[in-house]
Amino acid sequence: SNLLNEEQIRAAWKEVVGEFLASHSAPVGIQRGVLTIQVLQPAIRYELDRTWKPEVLKKLQVRFGANTIREVRFR
Repeated sequence: SNLLNEEQIRAAWKEVVGEFLASHSAPVGIQRGVLTIQVLQPAIRYELDRTWKPEVLKKLQVRFGANTIREVRFR
């Protein structure tokens, strides 16, 4: 179920992105394979979107499956 995944994703987030980025961002929901991440600071959101997105997506897919997480969106 989605709820189970959201809990697991939240729990794994720090491990996936590291302490620094995790302290500035949090998964807020997943719908149809699109994971939405709330990012507090625009500069960090830009950095995540531009630099870290492919790596974050790959790590999440390895952990939860490519069908579970098809895309990551930062907002």
